[in-house]
Amino acid sequence: MGKIDKDFSLEAVPQSHRNNFWQILVVMLGLTFFSASMWSGGTLGKGLTFMQFIGITLAGNLILGAYTGALSYIAAKTGLSTHLLARYAFGEKGSYLPSFLLGATQVGWFGVGVAMFAVPVQKVTGLDTYLLIGIAGILMTITAFFGMKALTILGFVAVPLITILGSFSVFKATESVGGMQGLFEYQPTEAIGFAAALTICVGSFISAGTLTPDFTRFARTKRSAVVSTVIAFFIGNSLMFLFGAVGAIATGQSDISEVMFLQNLIVPAIIVLGLNIWTTNDNALYASGLGFSNITKIPRSKVVIFNGIIGTVLAMWLYNNFVDWLTILGSTLPSIGAIILADFFIVNRNRYKRFEEMTFKTVNWIAIVAWGAGVAVAELAPGIPPVNSLLSSVIVFVVLSKLFGKKKETEIIVKEKVS
Repeated sequence: MGKIDKDFSLEAVPQSHRNNFWQILVVMLGLTFFSASMWSGGTLGKGLTFMQFIGITLAGNLILGAYTGALSYIAAKTGLSTHLLARYAFGEKGSYLPSFLLGATQVGWFGVGVAMFAVPVQKVTGLDTYLLIGIAGILMTITAFFGMKALTILGFVAVPLITILGSFSVFKATESVGGMQGLFEYQPTEAIGFAAALTICVGSFISAGTLTPDFTRFARTKRSAVVSTVIAFFIGNSLMFLFGAVGAIATGQSDISEVMFLQNLIVPAIIVLGLNIWTTNDNALYASGLGFSNITKIPRSKVVIFNGIIGTVLAMWLYNNFVDWLTILGSTLPSIGAIILADFFIVNRNRYKRFEEMTFKTVNWIAIVAWGAGVAVAELAPGIPPVNSLLSSVIVFVVLSKLFGKKKETEIIVKEKVS
């Protein structure tokens, strides 16, 4: 009897291996507890009044919650990861494009995250940066290797600690600006426009949000998958934005760990920094393993080790050179999730044939064209790029699918009449 792949890298997750609501919630909260979200929150905090900041954060996370919640619904119903869902819309080999883009982006963020931990800790402790990178990279790779079980355990430990320590730091920072009244009276010196602010809020996480099915496919019910995802974005992501905004207003620093260093909370700062990056990096490495597993057909656990080594070895280079490239690459990812949503809900009317019974197209060129259109509109059109990308790729995909689908149906009818 063959060994069971507990990651179900290349098949649907059976009900016997699904997790309860709380297990999915802590994994999703761990995903949304992301240091880059604090940086984005800091940018918004310095460029908006506090009331404007609250409004933009809620609006942005409403968009993210709707997008990721819809993907979670499909994942829980089918038991499939983003990469296997992409086979329905993009075709079997066509799915290699989204898998490569998503996988490469997550390996890049893993390396950046490892360096994001090592650099500030080196400044405080004096330990060698590369030693810290090596230790962090190895530990994060080990936990990612063990898959969802390790991600769940890590989430149960990390999420409450980050919340408690981060909230305490924000409370101290709020006191330093005159309490809540001081926050609400804050006026930015350089204001950010509505469209730009919403772009920062949505764009900071929509790429990683596309990978939501990689985790919520383990949910026992569609409801628990959707609710846990929406809560994670409204609480987890909003909390990260709040930590960044208050810290930036009070100290000029967006990262909660940097704020803690200034508050002489060095040990809590290292704990929060480490756990914050660890939870996100493990999710990134796990998701990258699924992406490259779809391409290579090698089990995720083995791919994770390779990806972890690459991310760790290149961590400083990625930290210094790759963030701008990742930002550009991020504009290519929302279209992938949008096309999966359109294919499931609109073209296939909320119904997919079972994965093991499917004979997939090699490449669905309609999806490739729609993806390209979404990327082009995101880069060139005015407005909110992530939203532009989502809407344009959905419109192009649905219209072309209907046109070419009707053409095929007509050809079949004609052939039947002739015969």
